[in-house]
Amino acid sequence: MSSSPLPLSRPDSSLPDYRLQSPEVAARFRKIDERPVVLEVDRLTREFAGEHGTMTALRNVSFNVHRREFVCVIGPSGCGKSTLIRLVAGLDEQTSGRLLVDGREIHGPGPDRGMVFQSYSLFPWLTVTGNVMFGLQMQGMDRGQAESEALQWIELVGLAQFKNSYPAQLSGGMKQRTAIARALAPNPRVLLMDEPFGALDAQTRAQMQAHLLDIWRNVDVTVLFITHDLDEAIFLADRILVLKAHPGEVQEVIEVPVPRPRHLSQTNSPEFLATRRRLEELIHPRVETLVEKLPIVRLTQVGDDVE
Repeated sequence: MSSSPLPLSRPDSSLPDYRLQSPEVAARFRKIDERPVVLEVDRLTREFAGEHGTMTALRNVSFNVHRREFVCVIGPSGCGKSTLIRLVAGLDEQTSGRLLVDGREIHGPGPDRGMVFQSYSLFPWLTVTGNVMFGLQMQGMDRGQAESEALQWIELVGLAQFKNSYPAQLSGGMKQRTAIARALAPNPRVLLMDEPFGALDAQTRAQMQAHLLDIWRNVDVTVLFITHDLDEAIFLADRILVLKAHPGEVQEVIEVPVPRPRHLSQTNSPEFLATRRRLEELIHPRVETLVEKLPIVRLTQVGDDVE
């Protein structure tokens, strides 16, 4: 993935340039770029027919993701984040462009991609073990081997003592860890995550982010992660793909300058704050600009002396 930085609109001398990297971080990106490309998105466009004509959700989106790279996709509402990940998952079909995993074009869902949704999507009648086994058995693995494989993944996500529990007996974080184990069990090349922690409370969300990084460090998998949370994107990602809305296009690709391994104390580091400032500039319009554009309409006379 290559970056085309836009000029800083509101420079702040108290923070470094978000494009500056320590020697260690720069060396990490050189190593990432030397790895083979696992996911290739080439001039991807998705259009939808509507009552008032054609609506373009994504237009000419191109980027590459290298082996074991962690890429977050972020952007304003309506930028096509979920459309993008559904296309990569094979759950939708592009209007034009190509999607490839390991050089092979994507035509529908496949075992080379695992998907984790925000809504958990667990089978309520199956235990944790049964849910993780499901995909393995669908691929033709016999029950004994599937159970053995599933228990290893359940151990990895820290749910061994809950292996016989049903989804209704689990917390939100446990459900999502089960969903991650189920997605990883078939050993996909790419793990797709569509705002997987969006329904969790702040504390559980932070715990799940740390769990995910621990899992990723121990598994040979490439991650494409959709989020609307700026801090989450910086904390998790190697690179952040920023989309702009209407239509969804690549606005910038940011190489996160925060060193790995990541920990919560880094959220106050100059590198983290500088990256966050840049994301805010790209995604959130300036309030004063909105105020200038929005007409003020008085609906009634309030009859007081507040103003």
